[in-house]
Amino acid sequence: MRIRTFVALAVVGVAGIAVATGYGVLHHVPDLLSPDECRASVAGHEVTLATEQAENAALISAISVQRGMPARAASIALATGFQESKLYNLESGDRDSVGLFQQRPSQGWGTREQILNPYYSINAFYDALEKVDGYETMRITEAAQEVQHSGYPEAYADHEADARVLASALTGESAHVFSCTVDEPGSASKKIGSNGLTHRAETVRRDIEAAFGDQTATPVGDGGRAFEVTIDQVGHGWAMAQYLVAMADRLSISDVAYDGHVWSSGSSSKDGWTTASGAGSARLRVTVHR
Repeated sequence: MRIRTFVALAVVGVAGIAVATGYGVLHHVPDLLSPDECRASVAGHEVTLATEQAENAALISAISVQRGMPARAASIALATGFQESKLYNLESGDRDSVGLFQQRPSQGWGTREQILNPYYSINAFYDALEKVDGYETMRITEAAQEVQHSGYPEAYADHEADARVLASALTGESAHVFSCTVDEPGSASKKIGSNGLTHRAETVRRDIEAAFGDQTATPVGDGGRAFEVTIDQVGHGWAMAQYLVAMADRLSISDVAYDGHVWSSGSSSKDGWTTASGAGSARLRVTVHR
C-alpha cells in the first residue's frame, strides 16, 4: 500500500528555475485530462501526473515557499523525488530506503516512521539542501547529488525539465497553468463549528496552514463551506491556489477562486482555470463540497 500525502504563457525570465513564464497573457491548461489526473504546462513543456503524485509535488513546492526558499530549491527537490520514488511516498525501497526521497534511517535521516511523514521528509531534504553552498546556481542534478549521495549522480538530470515546470507552477511563478480533473465527492455533515466553518472547510484551512504556515482565513458564508485567505504577494497566492487544486480530490474542494480566475471540480474541472469576475489578488477564496 502506498502512503498518501497527508496534511499544502507569456515569456518572462523566472529567476532560479530557468523557465519562461509570467503573469501576463498565459494559456490555460488543455482540457484533455483524464479522470484523476493533473497537468502543468509552461512554455510549451507539459507534465502529467497521477493525483497522488500531484499531491506530493504540491506539498514539496508549498514547503519551499513556507521556508522562504527560491523556486530553484523546489526544482531540485522535485527532480530528486521523480528519480527516487516517482513522487510516491514509498514504504520500501533499496535496502532501508523509504519515502519520497528514499531516505535511509541507517544514514541518519530519521526513523522509518518519521521519514514516511512527508512533512518531515521534505523538511529534512531542504535542511540538507540549505547546507549545500551555492545550490541556487548549481546544476539541478549536482545539487541533488550533494544531498542524496546516490550511486547514480547524473540520474537526476533526466527529470530537470519536468521538475522546473512543476516548480514554476506550484511555487506560483507561473499563474493558472496547473489543473486537475476531479470528480465531485459524496455529501458530508453540514454542521457549522464555532469558527464558522463546516468540518470539510476547517480541514482545508488546517491543511493550508500545515503546508504554508499561519494564514488569516475568514469565513464568507455559503453555509460554512467557504473561506478567504488574505494574500500578501500574487506569487504566493498562485502557489496556494494551485496547491489547493492538487489537493482538491483528497480535501473535497469544490472551487478555488483567485486573481481573476476560478477552478471548479466535477465536469468543469476538465476546463482548467477559467476567467472569473470579482476574484481579486488580495484574497483567495476556497469552497468545499456540500
